[in-house]
Amino acid sequence: MFAAATLALLATLALLLARAALGPTVFDRALAANTIGTVAMLLLAVMGFLNGRPEFLDLAIVYGLLNVIGTIAVLKYFRRGDLGDSGIESGTAK
Repeated sequence: MFAAATLALLATLALLLARAALGPTVFDRALAANTIGTVAMLLLAVMGFLNGRPEFLDLAIVYGLLNVIGTIAVLKYFRRGDLGDSGIESGTAK
């Protein structure tokens, strides 16, 4: 059963890679990249259980959290053009 789940996740990953490369907009590509991260997290957890190493679930959870933070950072960059505060307040002189 785990082997079938692994094959299904690998097929899904291949389709998502095609979507990420051929997406019409940047946001479609970012969504595909986020979904690739989610599928990779599931694949890591399934492969850990398939090999008898359930502690891989902890690694999958950490990878999922990093995936969410990375996606938010990329989308913020595409929307605003930068990731942080420039330190200069608009409209006020120091």
